[in-house]
Amino acid sequence: MNPQNTDINEVFENEEKKNRFRVVVFGSARTKPGDSAYEEVFKLGKKIADKGFDVVTGGGPGAMAAANLGHADSENEGVVDSYGINIKLPFEQSVNKGVEIAHEHERFSTRLDEFMSLANVVVITQGGIGTLLELFYTWQLIQVKQMSHIPIVVVGDMWDGLFEWMKRDMLSRGMFSEEDLDVINFADNCEEAIEIIEDWHSKWEELGGDDCLDCKKYKLKGKPYKVLFDQSEEGA
Repeated sequence: MNPQNTDINEVFENEEKKNRFRVVVFGSARTKPGDSAYEEVFKLGKKIADKGFDVVTGGGPGAMAAANLGHADSENEGVVDSYGINIKLPFEQSVNKGVEIAHEHERFSTRLDEFMSLANVVVITQGGIGTLLELFYTWQLIQVKQMSHIPIVVVGDMWDGLFEWMKRDMLSRGMFSEEDLDVINFADNCEEAIEIIEDWHSKWEELGGDDCLDCKKYKLKGKPYKVLFDQSEEGA
């Protein structure tokens, strides 16, 4: 696929035709190989591929690489797609080696929009300010019904204090509704996370699959990114 001649509408028409179930995994670029958090995300990426689902990450290092490389380690590699939605920065951020389809954005806002367009489930792993942004961006779009009512799976115990504070100091003041928490699913580890993902996939299939694709509900306009490469069977 020629990156310079790729039209955004053509890209999304192709994505819709695939009718694939995609799991977006957010997490820190600072998570190091060998860390327990890295290994957990690697296992999650592999399990996502084992179940026949695509994975979508930011395409960079850390937890993003763990998810993409874990996905590539599955026997289903080649059957499922591994996306890296990269961001152009003043310092070079190379695409990790687990990525099969790489898109690059110049703005974080359009990058977030592409994540939302592709997401059937969003998984939040260990992360910092960027991961918080991704969590709250996803959550608010679901809250105001600008994207489908999909699960947000929060993995690990580092987020417990955040949600305790939100319930104590925000929910108690009526700053959001109890129902807004319905999309938040807590998982201690990748095994629990994949159970939640599988459960939602079954419901997604009951809905007819493409009836709740976010690339239809939350459509990108214009041409906000370029395709760096596409090594999937469809793009080759």
